[in-house]
Amino acid sequence: MTTRSLFATRFYEGELGDDRLLEDLDHSCRTLAEDDRAGRGWSKAHGYRGYTSYASLNDLPQRDPVFADLVRKLNRHVAAFAVDCAFDLARPLKLDSLWVNVMKRSGVHSGHIHPHSVVSGTLYVAVPPGSGALKLEDPRLPMMMAAPRRLPEGPPDLQTFVYAEPAPGSVFLWESWLRHEVMPSDARGDRISISFNYR
Repeated sequence: MTTRSLFATRFYEGELGDDRLLEDLDHSCRTLAEDDRAGRGWSKAHGYRGYTSYASLNDLPQRDPVFADLVRKLNRHVAAFAVDCAFDLARPLKLDSLWVNVMKRSGVHSGHIHPHSVVSGTLYVAVPPGSGALKLEDPRLPMMMAAPRRLPEGPPDLQTFVYAEPAPGSVFLWESWLRHEVMPSDARGDRISISFNYR
């Protein structure tokens, strides 16, 4: 008798590997959070604890060369992930959108997916202690019906939820259909990240 794992869900964990760029991104993100009135207004109107440029700025790589430098590095990470996923691509995946998140204490982003994209991800810029993990959900969850709970000591690929703990410079990538959630921050400082979609 044999068993085998089917329909694997890939999750990529890499490192930016550039401390100077990370410092520059930290400065640019904090400056945006102060200067982008439209983004601050959208965040307040939608109950976002902190600031996001998600609905206000869609040209960050053209606006600030620091973000353009970041995109060049992200392109390599996404290309490696696409190979690992065995994507049959006619052309390399390209950046579709990129936005800044500066979350205050107790900031959270409930479970969601990123429609109309192939690969989504986040670069973590500032991760003070207590910032919270990224929660990933088994995509089969809605179909499990009477399935029993999994033993907590079971392997990660059999868990219903997996928590990825970021550090400054962490690059996380996943297929855009994978439901994920930003857990509440209990940190005293701001949790700063840059999220993005490729297609």
